[in-house]
Order: sequence, then C-alpha cells, then structure tokens
Amino acid sequence: MRLRLLIALAALLFSTGGAAFKAASLTGWQIASLRSLVAALVLLALIPGARRGWNRRMAPVALAYALTLVLFALANRLTTSANAIFLQSTAPLYLLLLGPWLLHEPIRRRDLLFIAGVAAGMGLFVLGRDTAVATAPNPPLGNALALASGLTYALMLAGLRWFGKQRGDSALEIVAAGNLAAFLIALPMALPVSHVAVADVFVVLYLGAIQIGLAYWCLTRGMRYVPVFEATTMLQLEPAMNPIWTWFVHNEVPNRWAIVGGTVIMSATLINTWRQPNVRRRGPALEAPPHLSRPEHR
Repeated sequence: MRLRLLIALAALLFSTGGAAFKAASLTGWQIASLRSLVAALVLLALIPGARRGWNRRMAPVALAYALTLVLFALANRLTTSANAIFLQSTAPLYLLLLGPWLLHEPIRRRDLLFIAGVAAGMGLFVLGRDTAVATAPNPPLGNALALASGLTYALMLAGLRWFGKQRGDSALEIVAAGNLAAFLIALPMALPVSHVAVADVFVVLYLGAIQIGLAYWCLTRGMRYVPVFEATTMLQLEPAMNPIWTWFVHNEVPNRWAIVGGTVIMSATLINTWRQPNVRRRGPALEAPPHLSRPEHR
C-alpha cells in the first residue's frame, strides 16, 4: 500500500505542473530553462541511478526528452492546461505509427482500435474553439506546441525502448540528462531575465524540486514492485487532475470538446494498456518509469 501511495503521490505532483506554470510572471522560455536546471540538480542529488551510465548513445533520447519538456512548458503558457496535457497524451499514437520504422515493431490488429480512438479524440479538439484569456493567450499556437511535444515524447519513448533492449538500464540517467539539455536549449531565449518576483522563485523551485524531482523519487521507489498495469492506472491521475488544479487556482475552464476529446484519449490509452498480454503480470515493474514509457503510460 505504501508503494502504491507513492505512485499516486507522484501522479498528483506531476498533475500540478499546469497550474504552477501559469502562476509565474516569467516567460515560458525562462520557466522551462530554470525548472529543468533545478530538476536536474535535484535528480542527480537524490537518485543514484541518475548519475550512472552516461554515454554518447543517450544523447538523441535525452534531446527528445529535452524538447518535450521545453515544448510542454511553452504550450502551458499559451493554451489551457487541459489542452496541453491531453494533446501531449497522443504520444502513444505517434509511437505506434513510428514503431515499424524505428523499432521494427509491426502494428498489430488490436492496435487499430487504439489508433482510431486517439484519432477520434484529437478530432474532437478541432470542434471546440478556445478564446484567448489571461491564462491561455494564444490557444492555437499552444495547441500546436502541445501536439509537437506529443511527437517528441513519442520519439523519446522509442529511444527509451531501444535503449532498454540494448542495455536493460533504467531511464533515470536520461531524465537527468534531458533536464540538463532542456536548461541549455531554453537558456538563450530565456535571457535576459529582467525581473524576478519572489513568487517566481518559489514557482521555479517547486516545479524543479517537487513537481519533477520529488515526483520521480516517489515514482522510482514505488515502481520497484507495483505491477505495471496498476501503476499505469494510478498515473492516469495526472491528466485527470491537471485541469482541475488549474481551474481551482486560476479559474481556467477548457471548452467542452477538449474535455470530451481528452477523456476519449485517456480511455483509449487505458483500454490499450489493459489489453497488452504481459502488462498485468506480478513481480517487479519495468525498469523504465511508466511516466516515461507510454503506452505500456503516460
């Protein structure tokens, strides 16, 4: 029970990102850069696995993760947090489509229903029209960046899968390296930092140390013995709670089509996970944290 609570806590911490992004007066580039710097330092300090096994083969996977972090931060500053998290959750669709090319994993017949479900959920976003508000000043651009983050996330997942097959290592070193890369990628656009409020400092420290650092510590501890399907199910708290935190803190309400589309995407992901033949086995969980290894999660 304690390990399951740790995974649930990790999901809840991950889910607070959207509300925290919108609470700072810094630009999206500044938040992305500083948040990743703090996260990398915390991960390297708290989790020994994040300090081991660094090599050049990690670079493409870490770069894909870094782009995901930066794009997702920018998307949250421009569109609603619900749109950002739900559109990034299309990553498993891209992963399936890229699988035959990158991983030599053919699309199976049972995957077609999942592809159709995610595609339908994406289509529902087109039906809704978001109006610009203070917390979402440019929804069309933010939605496009969120979709792009789903693609880079899929590329990272493909790299993690390949990396795991080659070495059998965990993904923690890639998480740390990816955060360092995200810091450097966003830094040129983040400078100069002309004004930093006290609240901005607390937001950046929270995002890096708690929302990423502590969350990954909880996740890696819990994932040692919790079956993958249970962990995957509990981690669905993140996309479910993300819009709720933002509504509670900022009174941001996504349009109804975004809610329906996001629900379809989440449901398709859960059903596809449940149908995997080896996902409900008992014993230690997979090495790669499910937060980074969709679609076995998110």
